[in-house]
Order: sequence, then C-alpha cells, then structure tokens
Amino acid sequence: MRVRFDQEADALYVRLDESPVVESEEIRPGVVLDLDQRGEIIGIEMLRIGQRLPTAELKRMEFHLE
Repeated sequence: MRVRFDQEADALYVRLDESPVVESEEIRPGVVLDLDQRGEIIGIEMLRIGQRLPTAELKRMEFHLE
C-alpha cells in the first residue's frame, strides 16, 4: 500500500494494489475509485482534501492494517 499527499494539487491518493487501473469511477464529488480488471478497488483518490481535513491532520495520519 502506498499513500501520497500532493499539497500543490490538494489531493490524497491511496494505492492498495499495483495491478493496472482499468477503470476509474467518481463515487461522489472529489472521490475517485480506481478499479482493476476484476472490478476490485485498487486505488482511492480524494480531491480538495484540504477542505475535508486540515493539513496538520494529514501529516500525522495513521493506518492500521490487519
């Protein structure tokens, strides 16, 4: 899993799998899912993330994986 925050673009991208992206679907304004050939979610892009979360929160974001 990779997480990338682009402050200039004000976007957060979470890549869950390195499979090729076959399709992208905007599920709500500013939230785009990347799907693989099986229709599985392999990436999540959140645009205008600064409006959703303060930048300070992004810098200390934690992920818990099981």
